[in-house]
Amino acid sequence: MLLPFHHPDRLEAGCDEAGRGCLAGPVFAAAVILPFGFVHPWLNDSKQLTEKQRDVLREVIEKEAVAWAVAQATAMEIDRINILKASFLAMHRALDALAWRPEFILVDGNRFRAYGTVPHLCVVKGDGKYAAIAAASILAKTHRDAEMYRLAALYPDYDWLSNKGYPTAAHREAIRQHGLTPEHRRSFQQLPDGEWQLVIDL
Repeated sequence: MLLPFHHPDRLEAGCDEAGRGCLAGPVFAAAVILPFGFVHPWLNDSKQLTEKQRDVLREVIEKEAVAWAVAQATAMEIDRINILKASFLAMHRALDALAWRPEFILVDGNRFRAYGTVPHLCVVKGDGKYAAIAAASILAKTHRDAEMYRLAALYPDYDWLSNKGYPTAAHREAIRQHGLTPEHRRSFQQLPDGEWQLVIDL
């Protein structure tokens, strides 16, 4: 069962990102402040849910949250500052966009760049432990998927409707045949064996 809060006496936001391991498209992040007593039987790490469940939960979260926001960092920004810093940038942008400034931040993962003077806690696999992080994971994932569907219509050769920009065999083969688009991250490079690695050392 997900924990409702880490500090129930504070206005607490959960943060998570989607799209860090992709070869193409932006990285998205979400910040969510849930109300006391919020429960939903499906609420969980977005990766454990079906697309239909995520879409239903997105509507519920956006309707019932005290505050929520979604932001992104572009492929160009990822290449300029690296994917880790771009993920933090997207999280900060999401936090900036909240209608309420949180008093505490729960972050999925083991690293974060401090958001001003607001205290935070990094939680490994936090999207399966805290409700607010799970909610943020769902919003980040569904909003990013919607953006990749939009981009897929502009670049139909790369199977983004299916792979969402992740390095599937079909995506890698499409890059070999058609080259890179403006949405591809140049901070990844293809190796002779067809695999990919980060150019920038995080």
